[in-house]
Amino acid sequence: MKRIKLPFVPGLEVEFTDREMALKKIEEWARESTRLPQLVFGPEGCGKTAWLRQSAVLLRELGFHVIYVDPLHRYFEAYTDVKEVARRLAEAAAGVLGDAEAWLATLAIDLTKLLIERMKRRVAVLADDVFQAIGLGEAAKYVKALLGLIEYPPRSIDAIVAVVATSEGITRREIGRHRWANHRPMWNMPRDGFRELYDQLPGEKPPFEDVWKATGGNPHLLGQLYKAKWGADKVLKELADVKKIATLVSALGEEERELLRRAVDDPDVLYTREGIPLMDKLVDMNLVVDTLPERDPWFWVGELPPEKDLELGIGRRVAWQTPLHREAVRRALEGA
Repeated sequence: MKRIKLPFVPGLEVEFTDREMALKKIEEWARESTRLPQLVFGPEGCGKTAWLRQSAVLLRELGFHVIYVDPLHRYFEAYTDVKEVARRLAEAAAGVLGDAEAWLATLAIDLTKLLIERMKRRVAVLADDVFQAIGLGEAAKYVKALLGLIEYPPRSIDAIVAVVATSEGITRREIGRHRWANHRPMWNMPRDGFRELYDQLPGEKPPFEDVWKATGGNPHLLGQLYKAKWGADKVLKELADVKKIATLVSALGEEERELLRRAVDDPDVLYTREGIPLMDKLVDMNLVVDTLPERDPWFWVGELPPEKDLELGIGRRVAWQTPLHREAVRRALEGA
């Protein structure tokens, strides 16, 4: 399989690395079809976009007609000989049809249906963070439309792959009210794959172990550190400002603050009756990922996180998105 090049930071591209298990999951879905849309979720910046773009190439090599859309960046890929598909996606991305983000999200489904109508028997639709483009109120309808495409295609097909990726916990809860999708978590990169990515970065770098302990294998944070010339404090302060963590801490009562202090040391304390309301707040702010399933490859997309690693902020059922997310909360608590 051809390994694609991806923009890492402005002026620097890197080669797609690792994610062998996640790509094998795509091959599995290609053989068996996705009986339900696959909703892939995980920490912000864990590499879902890179995996989807590489998966589009893999599916093309497996003989699929593929549509990939990333509405927030007005980006698409169309691997098909039906020229109308690329033309209409390009018009949507350019804003010719109106709201570019919403149109790209919608067209991903409409044009997959068109491919089936044109007698393409192996089709795939990969949608990246479409829920931010269409809004929370439309998220469940979008997944239901994908399910309808799988269950009631306009013509007989051999295989269909439908994958939607999201980082938003609140959206996942909304979709989880219905049985219209399989929820599949993806975690940050494992140590060996992350080391391959780290090795591609030019210039002097801090020791790999320091970078690993700060990011927990999150490639987006690695890029942020690289852009900040490895100034971890700068990245930490920017993260705290963007997430408005000080505001969160200020709004908590003393009991919730104490619970949050305990969660800094062990996030599983949130998975309790008294902890769940606070956990939901942290999930909605994309600070933690909740209800992690058992460490069985069947439930996951890609390599599994450790059963528990408190040094990286990973619990059995709940985990901080990265060690830097946890550290930003710790500092806010200390300053409260």
